[in-house]
Amino acid sequence: MSKERPVVAVLVGSLRKDSFNKQLARALEKTAGDRAVFRHIRIDDQPLYNQDFDGDYPPVCRRLKDDINACESVLFVTPEYNRSVPGVLKNAIDIASRPYGYSAFSGKPGAVIGTSAGAMSTALAQQHLRNICVFLDIPLLQQPEAFVRYREGVFAEDGSVTDESVAKFLGDFVDKYLEWIKRFIA
Repeated sequence: MSKERPVVAVLVGSLRKDSFNKQLARALEKTAGDRAVFRHIRIDDQPLYNQDFDGDYPPVCRRLKDDINACESVLFVTPEYNRSVPGVLKNAIDIASRPYGYSAFSGKPGAVIGTSAGAMSTALAQQHLRNICVFLDIPLLQQPEAFVRYREGVFAEDGSVTDESVAKFLGDFVDKYLEWIKRFIA
């Protein structure tokens, strides 16, 4: 890990192959360029959290915790399902944060962003996620809030952003996030 290139755990709350939020995560990574290392954390193979795990975590759950522990910060990129956080993301958070006192998230600077075609984008899911992050001791970037309204073609295959205003906004978001991280790992 390097203070020059912070390592960011990227948790995308969508499993869909052509997920808008996976596209957004790639765009953020491309925008950051060589200023950070983005590690996309796999969450699709996790069993449903069960407190019985706390005594002896399954290997796949230990891998999730280890992957997050190996990073200096965390970036949540989430859609909104039924006005909240997708179940797969909440489950991954529950697994990585347990047992109590052994959270992989504690003290890691974080940010929340998401995209959706809906008028409110991912505002409510992000608010729920922010509430969760407070409990998990994740100091979150507060501004800019980032509710990206998805439109077909806004993200190119290579991760670039085709809309100039969205590209500028995401550039500002990444700049602020990287500044935020440095406050904690410098």
